[in-house]
Amino acid sequence: MKNKLLIIGASGHGKVVADIALKMNKWQSIAFLDDDESIKSSMGIKVVGKSSDAFKYLQNHDIFVGVGNNATREKIQGKLEAKGASIPILIHPSAIIGKLVKINFGTVIMAGVVINCCSKIGKGCIINTAATIDHDNLIEDYAHISPGVHLAGTVRVGQGTWLGIGTVVSNNVNITSLCKVGAGARVIKDITEPGTYVGVPVRRV
Repeated sequence: MKNKLLIIGASGHGKVVADIALKMNKWQSIAFLDDDESIKSSMGIKVVGKSSDAFKYLQNHDIFVGVGNNATREKIQGKLEAKGASIPILIHPSAIIGKLVKINFGTVIMAGVVINCCSKIGKGCIINTAATIDHDNLIEDYAHISPGVHLAGTVRVGQGTWLGIGTVVSNNVNITSLCKVGAGARVIKDITEPGTYVGVPVRRV
């Protein structure tokens, strides 16, 4: 871990990431990179270049990808990882993390999140505000668990899958990779094919 942090993305998700980083109080300085040249600062934090400039900072900075889109985040983080970047884990101080929980690099755990014992969270994930993840869950790389999502015990969420705000998933359910599950959905049985799912209970659309 280094004493300077660079966040790629200065818009909505990046702002929340920066707020968490500030509350963690682990970095002497924080700056943004963003490809929108009209953004000069965000949350009082300077934008010092474009996302492609990240490789100039590898030696002295931790670098975190604050981009909400799963595929874009995976692409950027993959390039950083290949170059040996130091990619931290960000955890809001109010989050509750159980024993034997494993969280991989590039993941952000936001305010009010509860992750119970023995769950595993992959790299580059977003565990958003007030989500709850019960025991023995597996959240694969680059998944996005939206605000207010509730996952019962022994749930698996596949790589790159996005669970919309307020989704509820019953225990022992597997959701495959590259799915989008709409806001307020109820998932009571396995989802085995990629696609978009909505409703109570969910159906594919």
